[in-house]
Amino acid sequence: MSLNDIEKLIKSQAASLGFDACGFAAATPVDVEAVERYDRWIAQGRNGCMAWAANHRELRRDPSLLLDGAQTVISLALNYYPARFQPEGTLRVAYYAYGRDYHEVLREKLTELAHYIEQLTQCATRPCVDSAPIRERYWAQRAGLGFVGRNNCLIIPGKGSFYFLGEIVTTARLHPDEPCTMTCGDCGRCVENCPTGAMRADGVVDASRCLSCLLIEDHSEALPDWVADVVGDRVVGCDQCQLCCPHNAKPAATTIQEFTPTDIVMNLTRERIETMSGGEFKRLFAHSAIARLRYKTLLRNARLTDHEKQ
Repeated sequence: MSLNDIEKLIKSQAASLGFDACGFAAATPVDVEAVERYDRWIAQGRNGCMAWAANHRELRRDPSLLLDGAQTVISLALNYYPARFQPEGTLRVAYYAYGRDYHEVLREKLTELAHYIEQLTQCATRPCVDSAPIRERYWAQRAGLGFVGRNNCLIIPGKGSFYFLGEIVTTARLHPDEPCTMTCGDCGRCVENCPTGAMRADGVVDASRCLSCLLIEDHSEALPDWVADVVGDRVVGCDQCQLCCPHNAKPAATTIQEFTPTDIVMNLTRERIETMSGGEFKRLFAHSAIARLRYKTLLRNARLTDHEKQ
């Protein structure tokens, strides 16, 4: 079987598993400019409450450290844009957390594809979701899936940015796809529409001012006072920089059943959260990305949404 045939089979299998895009990139060290930009972001404290972003720097710079003999990074994208949305009067949950925890869904699909690749090529693989120290947007761009927008999301031309990313590092040497060279051009809608001013025109995002980060990653008892003035009805994340993006003008709804909104998300109110016990929180969100917030964090966020009534 020719290498071209193997590559076509891998991409065909990825599509059959529900992935919307699949591309290959050579597993070489991350380019110097990208490394320096990331190091500068950390040094300036722009990672905010995401202390974990400063860890495993060497692994982030070189995918070959994730798997001995790595030759290729396979990047994949999975659509999560919902087919139906929370009704008015509910507390807002970012679309990524509507259904089952994407870590579980992605890991299952990546593992299945990885096993297929191992059988097809007799080469080793390592599946990675975003909990692994790999620069997923960098590799997605290198593999030709799309480009990194000013909002720091991976934008797939013609499809938008509501996509989860995953990778498979493999010792199989596959032909690299052409990197995507598109940019946002002179569009700055995400910068203009960010409710907290966390985004800059040069593409730097200050996570210490990002609602998505603050509402999810910061588990302290109290957030900065200014958060209550801008949080609105959000309790889990913030999709504003994606919702205003022209590339998301006509997104297709996901066909992945696991991402169907759960009943608790569709009916989430402050009263429901306040009357919920810690044990009930764990049960209701056992297989949801919301579980990472912890109950006290969700309750804190819910109480912030009532700021204007106090």
